[in-house]
Amino acid sequence: MATELLLTVIGIPVFIFLVFSLRILQEYERGVIFFLGRLTGVRGPGMILLFPFLETMTKVSFRTITMDIPSQKIITKDNVSIDIAAVAYYHVVDPSKSVVAVENVEYAVNQISQTTVRNVVGQFLLDQILSKTKDINAQIGTIIDQHTEPWGVQVTAVEIKDITLPDNMQRAMAKEAEAERERRAKIVAAEGEFQAAQKLGEAADLISRHPVALQLRTLQTMAEISTEKNSTIIFPAQFMTTVNEAIQAIKSDSVNK
Repeated sequence: MATELLLTVIGIPVFIFLVFSLRILQEYERGVIFFLGRLTGVRGPGMILLFPFLETMTKVSFRTITMDIPSQKIITKDNVSIDIAAVAYYHVVDPSKSVVAVENVEYAVNQISQTTVRNVVGQFLLDQILSKTKDINAQIGTIIDQHTEPWGVQVTAVEIKDITLPDNMQRAMAKEAEAERERRAKIVAAEGEFQAAQKLGEAADLISRHPVALQLRTLQTMAEISTEKNSTIIFPAQFMTTVNEAIQAIKSDSVNK
């Protein structure tokens, strides 16, 4: 009886101690431990024990956090007002700094991200923002990471996900794109005319050396016209003259032979 009473007296305090001191941390979590307000280290993952009322713990997650950077109005270098929204990816690399060096690490990263996006984008022209988004993302990520490094946070990526332009600017850009397409179409047509003129010049030079070739071409054209069931065919006057000349040339060759 005395033994059972002793076990009960000892077991109850031990059970209470375990209830208040036992903590379980997931694989992606770490516990920043404070003993009477003084930082003593980082524990976890798994099961850990804390001295009740003497030690306190703050959980820190190592997983990558996806943070939306809300849309904000930004004035570009060429004085165009645009709305830009972005997204940032970051994770904690030093649990102690993320708890001790900054009061609320998530809020701090969010605020510095908004400020950096506004400052960096404002240094570029609108055309550069639309065409060099990848370079701008890299520059924003580098600057944010420099600010968050003392907080034990590493920014892995920052991406601009939405750019909203004023309606008048959208219409102006649409007109500019349409004008550019028309310009290229006219250039292509002009190049085609130039190449056609070159080929026609070469053909004219060749025909001038062989007059009969012109008549053969005329006959071919007449054959093409006849396939359309036309009842009237017009013979050019120079065609008849050339035919007579060809007949005379054939007769001359026969006499000479």
